[in-house]
Amino acid sequence: QVQLVEPGGGLVAAGGSLRLSCAASSSIFSIAMGWYRQAPGKQRELVAHISSGGITNYADSMKGRFTISRDNAKNTVYLQMNSLKPEDTAVYYCASSRGDSVFYFVVSSWGQGTQVTVSS
Repeated sequence: QVQLVEPGGGLVAAGGSLRLSCAASSSIFSIAMGWYRQAPGKQRELVAHISSGGITNYADSMKGRFTISRDNAKNTVYLQMNSLKPEDTAVYYCASSRGDSVFYFVVSSWGQGTQVTVSS
C-alpha cells in the first residue's frame, strides 16, 4: 500500500501560480497517479491523471492552466497550477491508482490533502 505525503499548498493571489508535490512511500513506476480537489460543501472532483508512461487527462476546467507531471525516480507527482482563480480554492489531494489507466482510475491511496487558497 502506497502512502502519500503532500508538503505543498498555500495562499496565492488570483492570477498567480503554485506547484504542489506528492511524495510516495514506495515505487510508483508502474501505476497511474492523480490529483483531486474538494471545496467546502462540494464533492471531491478530478483535477488530472497521469499514467506511468505520461498519458494525461484533465478535467475541462483545468485544461490549459494546470499541468500534471511525475518523477518516478523520486516517487513524486507534481501539479503545476497557473492563472489561478478564486474558484480553484480547495483542498487538493493526490492519489495513487491500482492500475495504470488514466481513464479507469481506481484509487488505492489518498494523500492527506493540502489547502490551496486563491485570493481575489
